[in-house]
Amino acid sequence: MFKPMRQLARALRAPTVQEREMAYLNDASDAIELEYRMRQVDRGMFRKSF
Repeated sequence: MFKPMRQLARALRAPTVQEREMAYLNDASDAIELEYRMRQVDRGMFRKSF
C-alpha cells in the first residue's frame, strides 16, 4: 500500500546538494576539467544560500 506512495515521493523530491555535486563532477570530460570542477565544488559553488 505504501510502496507506490514512497516511489512517488522519491520521484518528486529535489536532488540533494551531494547529488548535484556528484552529477556535476561526473559530467567532466577529462582530468583537467574534473580538477577545475572539483575546485569549484570545494569553493562552495553548490552550497551558496540565497
